[in-house]
Order: sequence, then structure tokens, then C-alpha cells
Amino acid sequence: MIIKSKKEIPASEITDPLIFKERRNIIKAMLATMAAGAVGISPALADDNNSAWANLPKGDFSADLLTPTPAESVKNYTNYYEFALNKKDSAKLAQNLRTDPWSVEISGEVENPGNYYLEDILRQQTLQEHVYRFRCVEGWSMVVPWVGFSLGHLLKTVKPLSTARFVKFTSVYQPEIMPRQRNNAMLEWPYVEGLRIDEAMHPLAILAVGMYGDILPKQNGAPLRLVVPWKYGFKSIKAIVKIELLRKPPLTSWSQFAPSEYGFYSNVNPAVAHPRWSQRSERQLGSSFFTPRRKTELFNGYGEQVASLYSDMNLRHFF
Repeated sequence: MIIKSKKEIPASEITDPLIFKERRNIIKAMLATMAAGAVGISPALADDNNSAWANLPKGDFSADLLTPTPAESVKNYTNYYEFALNKKDSAKLAQNLRTDPWSVEISGEVENPGNYYLEDILRQQTLQEHVYRFRCVEGWSMVVPWVGFSLGHLLKTVKPLSTARFVKFTSVYQPEIMPRQRNNAMLEWPYVEGLRIDEAMHPLAILAVGMYGDILPKQNGAPLRLVVPWKYGFKSIKAIVKIELLRKPPLTSWSQFAPSEYGFYSNVNPAVAHPRWSQRSERQLGSSFFTPRRKTELFNGYGEQVASLYSDMNLRHFF
């Protein structure tokens, strides 16, 4: 195995829980080690005069010509319904979320199931910066420079079986910290999302641990979130604690709550309106009141890369 499970790690090698509180330093050290040649990341990463993420190599599909949305706009405008219905309160409430230590259970149709410490996962991955468009189903959008690694690469390390057809993601359940989980409000908790296996293996699909050259903020999904840029934002589940490979599609949170409004696929598509509003245009987060709305693109502008995944599907249907 490339990634050791908790059970397979000798007691002498298990990280002291106190060290998890220094995740930023662990990642810096990891990047410096990578820079020395472990996995081929630029030596510039070893320079402590820069951010821990400075000079990260660009992902294959990074949109270098896109102008990122102001960081403060992204950090203070987020849907995190476990904490609040509005976009502002979660930035404050999420700071109480416990993220140390953090592990991810990987199970289902795989040869190597296990419970993996996040630090061990990161040490085996190549971190890259991915500048992606992000389109919310509510009709607003932003551009975010994520820092992360290929979801497909992680899945390959646990060796999916030929029977694996779908990937189910489950978010953290901390009702004592998350008010709307505690009150069992609106959705069935914990939050669940899913992808088809070929979607999960696509190079555009990443697991993010940072953004804007720093550690991922808690309100934006720390310490580990999914980013699938050609789909509406609710597919990019936050605070992942479990990944399951399945034979059949999982029942996802929003599809369970309102199946006529939120389908399993939910690819960005301006030609298919939400039952309660148009998807033809979007308000760009951080823009002025006078800035015209941006025309929404099919697959959020990533059609050249992902359209072949859906060549046998009717894109006039709301997925």
C-alpha cells in the first residue's frame, strides 16, 4: 500500500495528537521534503520566506487567465448549512469545528480499505494550485485558487475493484458544534454527496486542503473538501471524513431533500433552469453593483475537458 491505514502503522510511528495542532508546520515540512526531490515539487517551496504554498505547480487544467475573487469575499460568503442558513454567520461559527486530529475512512469496493490520517494522505500526494471557476446553484459565482491533489490519485492507492461504479462522500458529524445538526434542521445529517467513478477519476476533480496560498479556512471546508468545478457548488462537499466506493449510486443529501430540484449529476447548464429560477447568468462574487451578470457556460466552461463523460445523456434534462 502507498498509504498506511491506522491499523498498519506501528505504535512508534503514530503521530502524537498534539502534533496535529501544528498541521501548518507539518505541511510546510512536507513541502520542503518534496522540494528536495521526494515527489518532484519545485525547490522554491522550500523557501520559508514565501508562503508554505508559494510557487506551487499549476494543475493541468488551471485557468491561469482567470482573476481570482477577492479572498475575503470567498471566506465570508459561504453556504455551510450545518452552521447557519445565511452566508455570513458560518464564518464565525465554524471556528469551533474540531479538525485535529483528522482521518478519512475509505471503504467499500476497494482492495485496501482503512482509516487514514490526513497527514499520511498528504505526505503521499502532489499538491498543486488549481484556479477554478465555482458556480453555485443559487446563481452566484467566484474564481478560487485552490490548493489540493487529485482525487483519482488517492482512489488509485486503495485499488478500486471492478465492481466500483460510484463514490460516496460523507461530511463530519459534530452536532455539539454544528447548530443545525443538533436541531436536525432541514437536511438529513451528516451531509452526503456522490460522483460516478469516472467523474471522480477525472483530472479536474480534486481534494482541496488550501486556498489563496494558505491552509483551507474552516468555513470553506477545512481540513479536506471536494472540488468538482463543472458541477454546481453543493456537489463539492466540505469536511470529508468518509469515502465509500459503491456498486450503486448513493442517495445524496440535496437529492433526498428536494429530488425535483437537485439531481445526482447537477452539472452546470445554462439551458436548464432550476424549477424556481433561471441558470442562464450569474452574479460574480466581489463585483460591484454595476457589474453586468456573467453568462453561465455549459459545464461551467470546462466542457472541452468533461463533455465526453456525458455523451450518452440528454443534457436538456436537469441533472
